[in-house]
Amino acid sequence: MKITLRQIEIFLNVVVSGHLTNVAKDMNLSQSAISMSIKELENILGRPVFDRINKRLMLNEVGRAFYKDINPIYNKLSDIEYQFINSENKGVIRVGASTTLVDYLMPTIICQYMSEYPNVKITLKEGNTKEIEAMIESGSIDIGFVEGFVSSTDIIKEQVSIDELLIVTADEKLSQIEDLEELRHHKWILREEGSGTREVFLEYIKDRVDNLNIFLELGHTESIKSLLSNNDFLTCISKISVEKELQEGKLKQINIKEFECKRDFLVIYHKDKYHSMIFNKFLFFAKKMVTQMIEK
Repeated sequence: MKITLRQIEIFLNVVVSGHLTNVAKDMNLSQSAISMSIKELENILGRPVFDRINKRLMLNEVGRAFYKDINPIYNKLSDIEYQFINSENKGVIRVGASTTLVDYLMPTIICQYMSEYPNVKITLKEGNTKEIEAMIESGSIDIGFVEGFVSSTDIIKEQVSIDELLIVTADEKLSQIEDLEELRHHKWILREEGSGTREVFLEYIKDRVDNLNIFLELGHTESIKSLLSNNDFLTCISKISVEKELQEGKLKQINIKEFECKRDFLVIYHKDKYHSMIFNKFLFFAKKMVTQMIEK
């Protein structure tokens, strides 16, 4: 048997009052319940903590030592309880995001939120869309930001914004191609299986291109962009991840006829997730920030 917080609370009240009757009245318990709690505490400790003198309970040497150690701990727990009951902006939020969002959006959003709410700590886990979906299902994160397809019926999905996928290359000759079917003869670098970028792109072209020549699969967008330099590779990638390279001329967009591949940026959470005040505040803040950053 272990000491309970209820036993500690009763013990401390008896120390102050010295009479079981008064403690029972103040705590709305029977006197026998108070007496039983003290006896159980003494049995756990293996020694009496009170001397019974003139119908009053007085701390003995064991009780004084126990009181000295336990009183500050109980007070600290009471302070923590008070702070959480009376604070809407204190807690830990576990966030997961797919690679594109982690690389280009989420760090800014999280840093700004924690600057505004310093008592809220946000942890961030990275994974592809399927991995983030699995984390939501297992309860290892509270909220996820992904792109692509989420199939679980246990997960709530909310559209946050729309992202555009572009076909890009560093090769000048390849950038002149206008027909999507011509691109199947060239080497592609795509994200790994489970990636939302990959799934959306392959789903979009499945009726127009057979046997795409996937030369290499990588887990990070930055790695793909690095390999595109000075190589005759192609990739399909999020517009937000290559805007700088396109402006500087390091990469070139291939303008395929009738190619308009878009996907939703989604915020996801489990259907049974409890919506605390800080959860709702962060959800609202993050959705607003993602929308603003994409539009900008």
